Amino acid sequence: MSETTQRTVPCPSCKQPALYTQSNRWRPFCSERCRMADLGAWATERFRVPAETPPGDDDLPRETH
Repeated sequence: MSETTQRTVPCPSCKQPALYTQSNRWRPFCSERCRMADLGAWATERFRVPAETPPGDDDLPRETH
């Protein structure tokens, strides 16, 4: 008899084990609550992707004539 192991990953929100299978409709999260908490964090910009600020007009060298 073969035993099938199901893959689990830590939930990105609460760090509890979450099934990473098609049967878990919220994967990689453990629940809808954790999924929505993560979405809310992105929507309120609590999570940000780091980026350099593009140069503004003040940062450009001035031409002298």
